[in-house]
Amino acid sequence: MTTYLLAGGGTAGHVNPLLAVADGLRARDPEATILVVGTAEGLEARLVPERGYELLTIPKLPFPRRPNIDALRFPGRLRRTVAAVVAMIREHRVDVVIGFGGYAAAPAYTAARRAGVPLVIHEANARPGLANRLGARYTPYVGVAFHHTPIRNARFVGMPLRREIEGLDRETLRPAALAEFGLVSDRPLLLVTGGSLGARRINATMSQSAEDVVAAGWQVLHITGAKSEISDPGVDHYHLLEYCSRMELAIAAADFAVSRAGSATVSELCAVGLPAVYVPYPVGNGEQRFNAADVVRAGGAVMVDDAQFVPAWVHEHLVPLLSDRHRVDDLAAQSKSVGVSDGTARVIALIDEALQPSVQRVRGR
Repeated sequence: MTTYLLAGGGTAGHVNPLLAVADGLRARDPEATILVVGTAEGLEARLVPERGYELLTIPKLPFPRRPNIDALRFPGRLRRTVAAVVAMIREHRVDVVIGFGGYAAAPAYTAARRAGVPLVIHEANARPGLANRLGARYTPYVGVAFHHTPIRNARFVGMPLRREIEGLDRETLRPAALAEFGLVSDRPLLLVTGGSLGARRINATMSQSAEDVVAAGWQVLHITGAKSEISDPGVDHYHLLEYCSRMELAIAAADFAVSRAGSATVSELCAVGLPAVYVPYPVGNGEQRFNAADVVRAGGAVMVDDAQFVPAWVHEHLVPLLSDRHRVDDLAAQSKSVGVSDGTARVIALIDEALQPSVQRVRGR
């Protein structure tokens, strides 16, 4: 029986692919032991136990960004945390560590190296995080969700997706999906979403453009997010929804999307061949622009800067695009051409490769 230790968390971008791989491993071998190492503060603290996996917690250990007292204390804290993970590996007789980035990942990578167990890493963003860049020095088994990700030993595997998306049959599910949201069947659907918290620019621009889009013959399902500040424009065929618990149904109903360019969102839309206008989040290290680069380059999406995404842009660019059904169909085909729907299986294949007896002998197991 194989024991897997999955490491990572903090945000949905780390936790969701981790859970997708955990589910894939459990589906293949229900007798396997699947453990997760994370922090008590991250999203994993709730989502991992909810999914039925045991969570082993370690302290949240952010890398110091400036010389201060925390920087002086960091080496000692890191040594203690690594030692704790090494003890976990030995106590549970872990066969392989699989990391997804985040605060818990870096100590787990060092611990795997010290304990002499194989290490597999998955990088979900086109611009890799610090923990994964460091961990990639310890292993040749590094899977990436996007081509051209600048990380050592990168091997393209795509994104491990939620089961609801991985097996999504949009054509079959579409009638039920339209009924779920009170939508009509004789108008194509534009899905607008900025993520669970919403996106102020997307929300404001699309709300102000409601009449323009509907006049082009479309209906809109606009998921505003919990912190939205907009109100219903009162336009027929324009539907506001604060939160959507069944995003797979929204995606099944949609013909086009306007969205942020988070790695999971881009991967899911491409996997099902849904064309989009991506409006990358303008704050942070700019990874969202890189996440959408492959599909934009392939002609499956359009990207526009947050500052430029205003009602005038919608009128001059989005509405004419939506009015050209042939172009929408072509964008859909090109989106599908870069999509990967079997990312979970590809990561599991990478794990199996790391577990080959020849690899274990080299490592002295």
